[in-house]
Amino acid sequence: MNSLIIFGLLVGLMLTGMPISISLGLTVLSFLFFMTDVPIEAVAMKLFTGIEKFEIMAIPFFILAGNFLTHGGVARRMINFATSMLGHWYGGLGLGGVLACALFAAVSGSSPATVVAIGSILMPAMVKAGFPKRFGAGVVTTSGALGILIPPSIVMVMYSVSTNTSVGALFMAGIIPGLVLASMLGFTTWYRAWKNNYPRQPKATWRERWASFRKAVWGLLLILVVMGGIYSGMFTPTEAAAVSAVYAFFVAVFVYKDMGLKDVPKVLLSSANMSAMLLYIITNAVLFSFLMTHENIPQEMASWMMGTGVGVIGFLLISNVLLLVAGNFMEPSSIVLILAPILFPIAMQLGIDPVHFGIIMVVNMEVGMCHPPVGLNLYVSSGITKMGITELTIAVWPWLLTMLIFLVIVTYWPPLSIWLPKTIGMM
Repeated sequence: MNSLIIFGLLVGLMLTGMPISISLGLTVLSFLFFMTDVPIEAVAMKLFTGIEKFEIMAIPFFILAGNFLTHGGVARRMINFATSMLGHWYGGLGLGGVLACALFAAVSGSSPATVVAIGSILMPAMVKAGFPKRFGAGVVTTSGALGILIPPSIVMVMYSVSTNTSVGALFMAGIIPGLVLASMLGFTTWYRAWKNNYPRQPKATWRERWASFRKAVWGLLLILVVMGGIYSGMFTPTEAAAVSAVYAFFVAVFVYKDMGLKDVPKVLLSSANMSAMLLYIITNAVLFSFLMTHENIPQEMASWMMGTGVGVIGFLLISNVLLLVAGNFMEPSSIVLILAPILFPIAMQLGIDPVHFGIIMVVNMEVGMCHPPVGLNLYVSSGITKMGITELTIAVWPWLLTMLIFLVIVTYWPPLSIWLPKTIGMM
């Protein structure tokens, strides 16, 4: 009964158009104040202790690094390198876009940042080269979603905070699925370009490829700095985030010089705004998780689901449907912070690996970012391409279908996610 009241109150507040973070906080405070005898002082204490986690520090640093890279010309150099390697194939500029998104995802940790950085440069170039606008929009919108699967990933940090799963193991687990999804999106891009005989670029010489690589190498080195540092044990994921922010600042201001020192305060302010928004969501989600635990709702749901006899296959199917439906109404951070504490205990009882389950959640978030009504990537792409959401939805469907096929593969074939972290001893 209590669970129905809690979720009814939360949905009711969200339907009024209230931001999810405030809806969460009001739900918790209203229920605790009117329905329980929990002292409000305990709520204040939980607010502080709930976000007193070292891993959360990674979020503002990764956001800052992504903003420096977005404004610092790194994306343009990555696109030039990617198109020099793949531009002579059918849909070469689109293939270059997929590769550039994968590379930029590996240094930014954010899907919207990847769409903005790559799309704002690649889209005009594709239209100028003779590609239909819809084709370019489909490539950029869906490939940009690689930003939350290929590490470092802010959504993975959120999942780690919610479930106490190792961030390092999650980062390593995202590498192979990220590369597989990038390859599948690339194949879809090539096939559609080949089928429709879209333009091909002149084949670049090895000298031109080497020149574009040399220009892009400072951005590409950040991948080695972050992942190499975590894998070697030189620093934790949180420390890696801080190192990446400093490195991105150095490259943008002193190496590429696409950004002056006078531009730094603006980047710092926008990063602080985004970090504050995410931390506010986390704080309220921690309160919501505290309420759920206090009312034994996850345990009751786990017992009920185990009692119905649903197995691993059935539970994963239910989880995917629930997460995809949630993606229609909420952005990824909120979904992870609300649903992970509910679904995670059931997954553990069924013997599902926590890292594997984390990757499943992240892939669901990727799909959610590319379909209406609240797909963040759709809105970002709409701003870049000046296309309506309905037109964009039609444009992305071939790639979205590819992502759904990949979701089935990653859900029911755990080795794809957990082989690498197990092999290097992180699990």
